[in-house]
Amino acid sequence: MKGSVKKSIVTRVRLAFLGVCLFSCAIVWKVSRIQFKEGEKWRALEQERRIVYQPVFATRGTILSDNGSIMATSLPFYRVAWDPTVVEEKVFTHGVDSLSLLLSRFFGDRSPQEYRRRLVNAKRSKDPAVRYLRLNSRQINFQEKKQIAQWPIFRAGKNKGGVIFEKVDKRFRPFGGLAQRTIGFVNEDKNGAGLEFTYNRDLAGKDGEALFERLPGGNKPLYDGSEVKPLPGYDIKTTLDINLQDVAENALYKSLVANNAQYGCVILMEVQTGEIKAIANLGKVAEGVYREDYNYAIADQGRTEPGSTFKLASMMALFEENPDIELDDTVNTGNGRMYIGGAVKTDTHGYGRLSVKQVIENSSNIGVAVLIDREFNKKPERYAEYLKKFGLDKPLGFQMSGEARPYVKDPTDRSWSRTSLSTMCIGYELKLAPLQTLAFYNSIANNGVKVQPMIVKEIKQDDKVLEHYEPRVLIPKICSDETLTKLRSMLEGVVLEGTARAIRTPDFTIAGKTGTAWKFKNGQYTKTYSTSFCGYFPADKPKYSCIVVVDSPKGGNWSGAQVSAPIFREVADKAMARDAASQRPLLARAPVNKSQVPFVKAGMQDELTLVCQKLGVSNHSKAEGEEWVHTAVDSGTQALAWQVNPVRRNRVPDVTGMTLRDALFLLENRGLRVKAIGTGRVRRQSLAAGMPLQRGAGVVLELQPIGAPPTIATPVLGPAPRPATLVGAGLLNATPAETDSAPKTKPASPKQVTQQTPRTVQKPKAKA
Repeated sequence: MKGSVKKSIVTRVRLAFLGVCLFSCAIVWKVSRIQFKEGEKWRALEQERRIVYQPVFATRGTILSDNGSIMATSLPFYRVAWDPTVVEEKVFTHGVDSLSLLLSRFFGDRSPQEYRRRLVNAKRSKDPAVRYLRLNSRQINFQEKKQIAQWPIFRAGKNKGGVIFEKVDKRFRPFGGLAQRTIGFVNEDKNGAGLEFTYNRDLAGKDGEALFERLPGGNKPLYDGSEVKPLPGYDIKTTLDINLQDVAENALYKSLVANNAQYGCVILMEVQTGEIKAIANLGKVAEGVYREDYNYAIADQGRTEPGSTFKLASMMALFEENPDIELDDTVNTGNGRMYIGGAVKTDTHGYGRLSVKQVIENSSNIGVAVLIDREFNKKPERYAEYLKKFGLDKPLGFQMSGEARPYVKDPTDRSWSRTSLSTMCIGYELKLAPLQTLAFYNSIANNGVKVQPMIVKEIKQDDKVLEHYEPRVLIPKICSDETLTKLRSMLEGVVLEGTARAIRTPDFTIAGKTGTAWKFKNGQYTKTYSTSFCGYFPADKPKYSCIVVVDSPKGGNWSGAQVSAPIFREVADKAMARDAASQRPLLARAPVNKSQVPFVKAGMQDELTLVCQKLGVSNHSKAEGEEWVHTAVDSGTQALAWQVNPVRRNRVPDVTGMTLRDALFLLENRGLRVKAIGTGRVRRQSLAAGMPLQRGAGVVLELQPIGAPPTIATPVLGPAPRPATLVGAGLLNATPAETDSAPKTKPASPKQVTQQTPRTVQKPKAKA
């Protein structure tokens, strides 16, 4: 029994050993066949797969602002690789040490010895894969590329030095996140947003093609003359103004943070052309942190019920339907709560009887609803026809993809109800994007011409304009001139007497309308608000129209007048400040001073003479040899004349007309205790000039702010905008140039300076 078992085991082991031997022999046979008999076939196939055509990506075009400033561009970066097979032994031996040291210092990731070992191993290797050795994965810029190309070995060039610069284009925005969402992006799947996505076909250019050799370190280009060069993309010139864009974003950001709002947007547009000069979008990404995460100004998420800003469209329909309605006609709004058109409408206050103009100025829901219901109750389709006539039911065909489609009901809709008319007329049960509301208001500023907003002005190739976009008129006349006159008067009244009177300014006129709409959530209206202000400026000669929307403010402010209107005012102020023509009303109100003589009253003669010489101001002296002088103006020559200001021993000097520094120098060096009240020049001194001087006595100096009406006897040559650095010389803002404006800033509030003990004061030297 035992013998048979042993025999069986031995047989099985022998059979297994025989099977392994046969399998090994088969492997050896197959390897030999592949290596020797089929070797040429497989080597040719490997070579064929290693050499491939690959695209050479074109340089993407640049996005420019209205003045040609770069907003987004592609900058070339490079990865450094090396082909050791093309480098001669003599060149390699002579330069390897220096090259290793330079690589180590430049990249800082390896020692010179490590770089030398890598270079030598690659040079000595027989492996064809070492024909492409990436020296470092870091991307270098063009200037660094030029520097590296001059290093030992590399300076022999691509064909003899083996250096390979693999180009990689990177999108760069010189202004950081400014207009980030408007500029937009394109991802790897060719999806994106903004101008980058909309004009991707123009910006992308046309890719080329070249032969590349697949190697472990990367794909090495083979320049055999068959490559197709890429065609760079076209440039896009926008209408955006970098400075106004910055103003809009800063003003919006400050308000969002202060009011802890959810998101906001600002659009600033030129009235006649429709060119958008600024478009800011900021959304909350964390507590107190806002970024351009979505284009609320034009896209679906920003499409909301406009609220009270829509009342203007209702009033336009009303005046067009019944031209006999006048602004001074009255309507009873009751105590702030009224049943109208099947629903209760409320106002924040009980206004009682209001004129038609006051209805809009006070943004009375009841007033608008009563007027619209009275006119259109039996013909709501007429009201809907007017809204369509104004183009409110259609997209604007904006030049950037993603524009939301407006939603405006009419009586044929299944959702139309008995209450729809009185609800729509005050800005609910319909949805518009901010840009669509702005285009409507812009048509009122533009004498009834509704233009298409535009953000792209030109498509260029270098300096050659390939396509130029002109302003496009959507509606030649949106309403009658009589209606326009009434609407403009109402919008100006909103700022002068109505809900937005807090933003009125004496410098220019503003016309606009506030909006505060309840947010519809979970099937009902809640006490969270979408606030807005839309209008134009200057109202008498409109140049810009603007809309501001701030969603869900959570601070103490909740209305459009409190939240959005101040942003509008800040943007308007800074836009007008950049417009030279807008300064004329400011200059017209300012007192005119035609004198070419600087503001000089008293001081040291040497210093005053020196300063006048530096400034080219004519002067002469009637006090030769005197140190301290008063000034007068020669009526014939309009030159400054120095007159004696006697400073006698043991007598109180006359310091009226001097700067505080000069007065302190004279009085404290004579042992007097000085108390100064106010700012500016000395208007009056408590101790009369020329009286006996008692050391330790006190003297009070009453100072006169610069530019205040003079009360001293010395000649006054005109107000000065601001003190110059030469206050010690007694000369303020000296300039020979003719001026026709006065300072806008108010004098500083008076403050008291008291000198308790006598001290010696060193007279400062004047600087030219």
